[in-house]
Amino acid sequence: MPTTIDQPFDDLKARLTGDFFTDTTHRTLYATDASAYREMPAAVAVPKTIDDLKTLIAFAREHKLSLIPRTAGTSLAGQVVGAGIVVDVSKHFTQILEVNAEERWVRVQPGVVRDELNRFLKPYGLYFGPETSTANRAMIGGMVGNNSCGSNSVVYRDTRNHTLSVKALLADGSEAEFGPMSGWDFTKQVSEASRKNGSATLADKILLKTSAILSDPANQDEIRRNFPKRTIERRNTGYALDEVLEMEPFTPTGPPFNLAKFIAGSEGTLCFLTEIKLNLVPLPPKETGLVCVHCHSIDESLRATLVALNYGPYAVELIDDIILERADENAEQRKNSFFVQKTPTNHFPIILVVDLSRDTRAEIEQLAAQMEAEMRAAGLGYHFPLLFGDDTKKIWTLRKAGLGLLGNLPGDEKAVAVIEDTAVDVRDLPDYIREFNEILRKHNMTSVHYAHAGSGELHLRPIINLKTAEGHRQYRLIAEEIATLVKKYNGSLSGEHGDGRLRGEFIPQMVGPHNYELMRQIKHTWDPDGIFNPGKIVETPPMDTFLRYEAGQQTPRFQTYFRYHNQDVLQHAEQCNGSGDCRKTQSSGGTMCPSYMATRNEKDTTRARANILREMLTHSPKDNRFDHEEIKQVYDLCLSCKGCKNECPSNVDVAKLKAEFLQHYYDTNGVPIRSRLIANFTRLAGLASYIPWAWNGVLGTPALRRIANRIVGFHPDRTMPLLGKTTVRAWSRRQPVAKPEGAAPRLYLFCDEFTNYNDVEVGKKAIELFRRLGYELIIPEHGESGRAALSKGMLKYAKTLAERNIRALSQLITAETPLVGLEPSAILTFRDEYPDLVDESLVADAKRIAEHALTFEEFIARESDAGRIRPEQFTDETRLIKLHGHCQQKAVSSLVPGKKSLSLPKNYTVQLIPSGCCGMAGSFGYEAEHYEVSMKIGELVLFPAVRQQPDEVIIAAPGTSCRHQIHDGTGRTAQHPAEILFDALK
Repeated sequence: MPTTIDQPFDDLKARLTGDFFTDTTHRTLYATDASAYREMPAAVAVPKTIDDLKTLIAFAREHKLSLIPRTAGTSLAGQVVGAGIVVDVSKHFTQILEVNAEERWVRVQPGVVRDELNRFLKPYGLYFGPETSTANRAMIGGMVGNNSCGSNSVVYRDTRNHTLSVKALLADGSEAEFGPMSGWDFTKQVSEASRKNGSATLADKILLKTSAILSDPANQDEIRRNFPKRTIERRNTGYALDEVLEMEPFTPTGPPFNLAKFIAGSEGTLCFLTEIKLNLVPLPPKETGLVCVHCHSIDESLRATLVALNYGPYAVELIDDIILERADENAEQRKNSFFVQKTPTNHFPIILVVDLSRDTRAEIEQLAAQMEAEMRAAGLGYHFPLLFGDDTKKIWTLRKAGLGLLGNLPGDEKAVAVIEDTAVDVRDLPDYIREFNEILRKHNMTSVHYAHAGSGELHLRPIINLKTAEGHRQYRLIAEEIATLVKKYNGSLSGEHGDGRLRGEFIPQMVGPHNYELMRQIKHTWDPDGIFNPGKIVETPPMDTFLRYEAGQQTPRFQTYFRYHNQDVLQHAEQCNGSGDCRKTQSSGGTMCPSYMATRNEKDTTRARANILREMLTHSPKDNRFDHEEIKQVYDLCLSCKGCKNECPSNVDVAKLKAEFLQHYYDTNGVPIRSRLIANFTRLAGLASYIPWAWNGVLGTPALRRIANRIVGFHPDRTMPLLGKTTVRAWSRRQPVAKPEGAAPRLYLFCDEFTNYNDVEVGKKAIELFRRLGYELIIPEHGESGRAALSKGMLKYAKTLAERNIRALSQLITAETPLVGLEPSAILTFRDEYPDLVDESLVADAKRIAEHALTFEEFIARESDAGRIRPEQFTDETRLIKLHGHCQQKAVSSLVPGKKSLSLPKNYTVQLIPSGCCGMAGSFGYEAEHYEVSMKIGELVLFPAVRQQPDEVIIAAPGTSCRHQIHDGTGRTAQHPAEILFDALK
């Protein structure tokens, strides 16, 4: 299949209603998935309609190009990596078409997200069962293509089991529908097709070939003898000939014949799905109870699994000690590891999570007690916490984060997906894993173990450095030896992740050459010209070719402005393994990634930003490897919200990478004037503060503001922050300070530039609040935070500001005399950027100050916990507060202190708005080219939530940008928590 891009693509693009890209940037972003593979596609298509798909199929046939169907791009075996046209249906084929609650089925397009489907179905009391760890972004088309399972497959089995029928486009562009038919109907249709001779359609030929293969007794014997054991629920080895053989008419007592179930697991190699009809089940039991069995070893946990299966679990999932260690290094997942109790030798345990969901908690408690007793009697497990409610969500989040957490390994050695998907009969699992680990030890290798113990499938990932020749040798060697081991146990080399280009090479060994030849015939019949995702399942290239990293690849040495602990900037970008957590939508909650939530473009994901930086830093021919417009283009819509720093399981801090990139880019190309203006906001505001009436006269008058905005590159519709009549510092100096009685606790207020010049009333009320609560408040001499400079990537300037502040404050700030800030984005620079930015000689001081740099809410909550601030100091009035948290609070701090501090007045009820980023993000929302996306982000959750509130509800937002965005988007005035608490004082 040709791989050149000099095809007549212009004509094709003109005929499509969707988007079509041939530029290097988009092709690079689609050259990888979540696997170890990389191959540059010829183009990327984002079709809008079925006619677009037909046009693409006709073009592919005419020009002998391939089409690679893609949804979320989270495949682990290279299924959506290839040299043809990647066809991304994740943006437009997202409709839930029809639901029949009485018959329990739903019809969907392939781009519907699994979790969003279940949110839609919940009012009907129905549920789509299979649940992948990527369920908040995995799409139904991909789940059918891979025949996905998930944690609950001990109950719901795989996607094939729930696929009732499909509509598809065949290789000749014709439309076809495949669904159940009785043995008699099948025989009749085969007979009719055989009489058509030269007029037989492609659908007829497919039916005839299927009948010919499955009717042959020799073929039947080979299939039944050489395919994996049927006692293994997870079987994704090649095309599912073993599955359709057990249907009518080939097995008279079997279910109706259904090619839709054959298409499930075919990885887009047979046809292009346009609609999928799914079986639904009743909602899971009302109560979820998870027993977290703590074991000393993998073997002990697998023997405990066999006991757990006797109690009708909904899932039995394993989390090993390596993942728990990685979780302990991840701020978000550390919270989710609250239940873990180390072994008596102070090691992390192996956790077996047993889901005993039932309709009542009493039933669960009884089953859990019986199971624990049986395990203890067998010498299995040492700690058995039983968890309910919100705690169960934390545990499943931790389990699902396993793949991403493995990207946290520092350096070039990574837990590699090569033999991670093997499945055996669950009764064989302890012996199989014992032999598996013996093979690894023989080669001085180690592996992580996690996931689906209850289904006989652990995700096993050896630690390999694929940048070395030795790593490439190990990659192939371990694949070959484990394939032989799996065959010994009559297992399936793929349980749920599919064959792709990783395991296709081993299918002849898994099913025998005879059955493999049948698969080749099937592929050729369905797809005579080889246009659908070639090189997957059959006729795959060697599994150690087209790898993301080359053997002997040299990592360049980078001189960076930030420090990257135990790694360099490239290795930090390489922590992204492509799992696509950044592709979740706003309905899933969280912040990452706001621009993707608004645009639904792959280019605007955290993954894309890591990918483009990795690609350019690895392959750039330039002396300054950051000097690439491609990087600038992909980072353009990064809001530097820091959501990825917290929510990405691999902790890829794209805001940090963006700032690093921008400074290097400026080093070659210079700093744009607008960026200089924004970075120097404090200086400009300081000058204007002498004549605030002039500033406010221009920017407070709509017509003049619109002109001024256009001049500097801001959107004319964006209002601008006005200056106070005085500054907070000047006002504070004029206030008589009454010394508190006794030894009053002292705090230092970081008077940030935004509060000092713009949010003066917030600053005044905060100072009065602290003093009336009995604190000695001092505003020390310090400079601006540097937040504006950091946001524009002016790291040289930001470094100067950071070092000035560390020197000014190093002798003042202690645990007893903390540094408290009102603007989260400013005070949190001390915790986030400063320690990685300042000169090595100041790092110790920076880290010490970071420990005692607190947001306003953190300080109030701390003092409340210590009893120094009490509810009786505040009003008894009843009020409802809706709180929108600042992105950097969510990433670096927490919203818990905000909720706790605002709940001090005993009749104040605080509810969090489930919003991510507000969309303003410092200067981002002001900039003309970003305004539309900024407002679109606000409309996702925040604006509608605010508009729904009655006037008497208080809207709280700690961030100055957030308050401004809320005002511009809804007309409501949001208040800083300091204002709210000041107004609530008795």
